Amino acid sequence: MLKTRFTEMFGITHPIVQGGMQWVGRAELTAAVANAGALGMITALTQPTPEALTKEIERCRTMTDKPFGVNLTILPAITPPPYAEYRQAIIEAGIKIVETAGNKPQEHVDVFRAAGVKVIHKCTSVRHALSAERMGVDAISIDGFECAGHPGEDDVAGLILIPAAADKITVPMIASGGFGDGRGLVAALALGAEGINMGTRFMATVEAPIHQSVKEQIVANDERATDLIFRTMRNTSRVARNEVSQKVVELERAGAKFEDVKALVAGARGRLVYEEGDVDIGVWSAGQIQGLIHDIPTCAELVSRIVADAERIIASRLEGMLA
Repeated sequence: MLKTRFTEMFGITHPIVQGGMQWVGRAELTAAVANAGALGMITALTQPTPEALTKEIERCRTMTDKPFGVNLTILPAITPPPYAEYRQAIIEAGIKIVETAGNKPQEHVDVFRAAGVKVIHKCTSVRHALSAERMGVDAISIDGFECAGHPGEDDVAGLILIPAAADKITVPMIASGGFGDGRGLVAALALGAEGINMGTRFMATVEAPIHQSVKEQIVANDERATDLIFRTMRNTSRVARNEVSQKVVELERAGAKFEDVKALVAGARGRLVYEEGDVDIGVWSAGQIQGLIHDIPTCAELVSRIVADAERIIASRLEGMLA
């Protein structure tokens, strides 16, 4: 068994986290990850209202008695969601672990910590990780350029970003972006992290609440099958390559602004991908780890395999190299 400061602090068996994923982080996946001994996360804003989030948390508790958390992502919007109400729903539901992401989380960190909630903050740079540490977060999730979703604007891959952050961060840190097997877990630990965060890899599991066609597309894709959209708008997002993402990239190269691509990238279209299985109807998040995903196991099978492979690599391959 692999024991780290992160597993000790958050009361989990294995140093593996299923991070927040819009439309994907629902109770059935979160509970399956938790039951496998890892840390599952319900995605708060997947639920349409704070009241719906409360019900989703309750539903998750009917499926697991293990620790799990909630992701709350704070992003700029013309009409922002009622973040304070979602935050209060999380606290009143008795959740003790929260993953925050996005802009200026200080208010949320303060309120959560005052309520006895441990906070993991997702960052894409060392400077942001240091800022979050000063805010008082309990742990950092450092997100490399390989990741699905928003990798930031610095374009620093995990091989550099993880040890660069580990040199300066004192709180426990997990590595995110490009992880999906035991080799990645060992690499992350060697680079200074105390666990890994996986999104795309958990999408290709039996319990992930998305259409089977999407899971099969992830397996079929290789590491090149992503696009970076919104680059020209300084809001880069890595998504699975498809007809829509290619069109957005083409329009951006021609000088398009957000209003010109808004209809193509609408969240409602992305949600339809997951619900109906048409992988070309909208943009949907997937990372470069697709190139290392070759099957659709249960969460229990996946977590067990990753940990067993990591232990084998450490015990046999690495120790065997010592003269």
